[in-house]
Amino acid sequence: MPASSDSDPSNALPTLSSTHLSHLASETANHWLLPDGVVDVLFNDAQKQEMLRHQLTQQLITHGYQLVCPPMIEYTESLLKDASEDLKRQTFKIIDQLTGRLMGVRADITPQILRIDAHHGGSGIARYCYAGDVIHTLPSGLFGSRTPLQLGAEIFGCHVIDADIELIDVLMTMVTTLKMSANLHIDLGHVAIFKRLSELATLSDKDTEELMHLYANKNLPELKRICQDLPMGTDFYALARNGHDTEQLLAKLSNAAKQDTQIAEAINELQLLTNHLQDKWQCDVSIDITELSGYHYHTGIVFNGYINSETQPLVRGGRFDGMQSGSQILDERPRAATGFSMDVSRLLSHVETVTTTVIVVDYAAKNHANETQRQALQQKTAQLRQQGNRVTLPLDEQDSPQGATHRLILNDNEWQLITI
Repeated sequence: MPASSDSDPSNALPTLSSTHLSHLASETANHWLLPDGVVDVLFNDAQKQEMLRHQLTQQLITHGYQLVCPPMIEYTESLLKDASEDLKRQTFKIIDQLTGRLMGVRADITPQILRIDAHHGGSGIARYCYAGDVIHTLPSGLFGSRTPLQLGAEIFGCHVIDADIELIDVLMTMVTTLKMSANLHIDLGHVAIFKRLSELATLSDKDTEELMHLYANKNLPELKRICQDLPMGTDFYALARNGHDTEQLLAKLSNAAKQDTQIAEAINELQLLTNHLQDKWQCDVSIDITELSGYHYHTGIVFNGYINSETQPLVRGGRFDGMQSGSQILDERPRAATGFSMDVSRLLSHVETVTTTVIVVDYAAKNHANETQRQALQQKTAQLRQQGNRVTLPLDEQDSPQGATHRLILNDNEWQLITI
């Protein structure tokens, strides 16, 4: 008679060591991990984010901006045309399985707006707004997101400061509606000043990049040493020590810089925007001419908006060159453009929690209701939902939404709300 499996050692189940079990548990846990800089937006935060997206885009639409929704992916020839090296590094590349061509997952929506304007904007002034997800290869700053929900507005076809002022007014209206304007600080810059000084001093590309690096790192001792050997070095050093006032900047510039019309015009634009922000919006404003993070992209006024003294800006904006459209046959100049963008998910911690009445229908009453009472329940729940309440029809006795505040019961043949 053959031995039973219970008595046969060869048929015994293998014994797993605690180390092996721990490794298996670790592998299982890793299946639930998200990449660094990628998070779920859940429940109340998801509701707040959707509310913000709708509320802010509606404000832009009512100010005359046309809503556009570009695709997440494009061929790199169009998506990264004239893009900065930073944007190229931030863009995921994939192969199109249909054509074998290289495609990019957008890391910024603004280049897509340039393409849209070139095809649909014509030669007059055009306004666009958008809200959509973008994907970054790397997070922006410590603990930064790689999946921002980018919202923004752009004006094309206007060369004068009026367009920048309009955008500032739209932005301030938006943050005022969110009751955040008192905590917003605007840092203004103007890349044309540094560009023009570099032209006057005939700086090499190497010297220009070195100065920008020193400005970004606020390395004043090394900057002072480098500027001693540069043409118009006192001007480049003055940019980093201009304080928060255009008059201070003018006082420190050389006569050659003061008399240059382009520099004078740029400083005048800075003063106009500063006065506008302070007089109309009572906004805290500073000026930083060495803010050159978008140097190879921006052409004039730039600004960053900070909330509650955070180190990363909530909103970025400035003037740049659009593409030439088919209607610009006689005009060789690039199409003037200015705009701003922000990450809507950064607003979640700064706006109040969405307060919603959470209602659950009494399970027993629902199940034992007659046809007339069920019709009345259907009408009652529809009415409550139209008023913005959350109403759950339970599937069993334990089915109750988290945070339920009210119960809908059947009392004297009428459906009534009671507080839980």
